[in-house]
Amino acid sequence: MPQSKHQLGRHSNVKFLSSVPGAAMEKRYTSMVLLLVAISCALAKDMGKKETKETTAKPKLPQTLSRGWGDQLIWTQTYEEALFRAKHSNKPLMIIHHLDDCPHSQALKKVFAEHKDIQKLAEKFILLNLVYETTDKNLSPDGQYVPRILFIDPSLTVRADITGRYSNRLYAYEPSDISLLYSNMQKALKLLKTEL
Repeated sequence: MPQSKHQLGRHSNVKFLSSVPGAAMEKRYTSMVLLLVAISCALAKDMGKKETKETTAKPKLPQTLSRGWGDQLIWTQTYEEALFRAKHSNKPLMIIHHLDDCPHSQALKKVFAEHKDIQKLAEKFILLNLVYETTDKNLSPDGQYVPRILFIDPSLTVRADITGRYSNRLYAYEPSDISLLYSNMQKALKLLKTEL
């Protein structure tokens, strides 16, 4: 009988000892899971703060209106809106006619967008870029070609006297004409002060 008691005691010790490590393992796993959850929550909060800082620090203007001509500039959506804003803000309107699939338009757009002085001066204009023709025939005085840039003063007069360097396409500009475009933008602003 003492033998069986001894065996029984040994078996009960084994059961007791094996259940203790199981409980310890369960506590460890629970602790690890809780630690991972806490770390995940902390990282999620940090990510949320970074996203909030980025979005509130620099508001992104809709790229569809700039179409790559200067994302930081304020562009009007329609010809009618541009005319209204030009008249009521007493700023000249600059209209850029172009096509997305035209290599000449793309080349001019790249130079226009990268030219710091033009981008700065453009802030003084109401800006509109069109990838379609308007019904206003005054916007195509010598034909419908692209790229074509016209200026309209706040009295809603197309400034036919502000032209590019080509006699057969008066309002056309190429990337090499960027200094002439800058000069014409200055001229549009100067005429605004002297004529209106």
